Amino acid sequence: MLDEFTLGVSFLTGLLIFVSIFIASYRRADPLLDAVPTVGFSDPILSYLSAFRYKFGNGALMLKEGYEKTKPGLFKIATFRRWIVVPSGSELIEKVMKAPDNTISVLEPLQDLFQTKYTLKFLNIDDMYHRSIIRSKLTRNIGATFDQVHDELVGALRDCIPTTGQEWVRVSILPTMQRIVCRASSRIIVGAPLCRDHDYQTLVLNFIVNLKKSAFIISCFPEFLKPIVARFICRIPTHVRQTMEFIRPIVEERSAKMKEFGDDWDDAPSDMLMWLMSEAKGVERSLEGWARRLLMLNFGAIHATSITFTQVLYRLLAHPEYIEPLRQEVEAVVAEQGWTKVGIDKMHKIDSFVREFQRIDSPILLGLNRLALSPFTFSNGVTIPAGTLFGLPVHSIHTDEEIYPNAQEFDGFRFLKLREKEGDGVLAARHQMVTTSAELLVFGLGRHSCPGRFLAANEVKALLAHILITYDIKIEEGKGVPQERRMTSFELFRAPGNANILFRKRQR
Repeated sequence: MLDEFTLGVSFLTGLLIFVSIFIASYRRADPLLDAVPTVGFSDPILSYLSAFRYKFGNGALMLKEGYEKTKPGLFKIATFRRWIVVPSGSELIEKVMKAPDNTISVLEPLQDLFQTKYTLKFLNIDDMYHRSIIRSKLTRNIGATFDQVHDELVGALRDCIPTTGQEWVRVSILPTMQRIVCRASSRIIVGAPLCRDHDYQTLVLNFIVNLKKSAFIISCFPEFLKPIVARFICRIPTHVRQTMEFIRPIVEERSAKMKEFGDDWDDAPSDMLMWLMSEAKGVERSLEGWARRLLMLNFGAIHATSITFTQVLYRLLAHPEYIEPLRQEVEAVVAEQGWTKVGIDKMHKIDSFVREFQRIDSPILLGLNRLALSPFTFSNGVTIPAGTLFGLPVHSIHTDEEIYPNAQEFDGFRFLKLREKEGDGVLAARHQMVTTSAELLVFGLGRHSCPGRFLAANEVKALLAHILITYDIKIEEGKGVPQERRMTSFELFRAPGNANILFRKRQR
């Protein structure tokens, strides 16, 4: 009879063999992928060591290595779940980003990222009508609604950062900026006075946190367990019901006026809720349908914008030499144009400072994921099989010395100099914060680039401008600016470290 030791060894050996076979089959590379150079190990089993190094070691160096060795070309890198193919030249990047949706999908990776089958199962991916509203009505009305958004920014700053005399006020900056951006963004999403309701703001911010946490936890489980896990941890249905109660009186009042006045309702509100009510069709034309869309709009409008502004403030505190020249520009423009959309557009130094932050401080190492739905052939002749996941080496591109001289150095007026060199024509517009290109990928590229970037850019620049001329700011004594935490794979936009920043009424 076998002793316990022999049985244990036999069991472990069998388990290791089973796991090895599973891993080998799970990660067996398609012959087409064999032609793509690998960063790290290409062996199906040893590649998990590379995946560990990429995730927990120095993913930035691995991506930089692949980028520099293959440019302009392709390389692949291992994660714990699959291979990711990374194009490293602008021509190849544009080929992926501009491919038709029936060839390269942007939605399927997003569904996997957000685990929408379990978190947002109500969302009809085939009916994303709100995106066309953002591109058309929201973007066209930024100028007309700027006064409203600016009023909320000023009011939110006053309420969240109350300063008197020469006293310094300590502010926990990340949650404070989330509140401020939530209120300002909500002004153009649901209008006033709901945008100022503290309980509504809390609901919106809690939804963002719950969506991120739920998606991450659910993704860690095998498919057959995901529905069970989602049932216990996902509170999205509760958030939807709460949102319905907040907007119910607004929707009822507006529905009555739409029925009474029709197209002759001259003073109809200009906000996303009104536009959703006008454009929704079928099942989306309901209180629940509008509540769902509003929650998703809040995630896009508030989460990334508040994180971006927090990081911009950190960069400003790390380079206080920019405070005075930025202030001088704001004061000169406001004296000429007032607090208007035209005025914000003329703050070229502010625009350059934020764009340079986007370039060098973007937390994304590998992003803008796409999935090949069918075999895809690049201009260099390499064909990638269906089911291949693509990612773009965002940080490697943004710190490429051939694209940006002294790329590791923060130059807040880098893009201002480029604009001045080009003059005032179309070429100068290439260097604006909202302009997308294969050399600066924060807002994406092509037809799937961020449709809300124009609103986000105006909010960030207006908020920075107002803080500069209203407050003196500094980091707490003995404290440093939080270090950037970069994402090594496709993750939800990660919040930066929080810091206490001291504000006081500006001493002239």
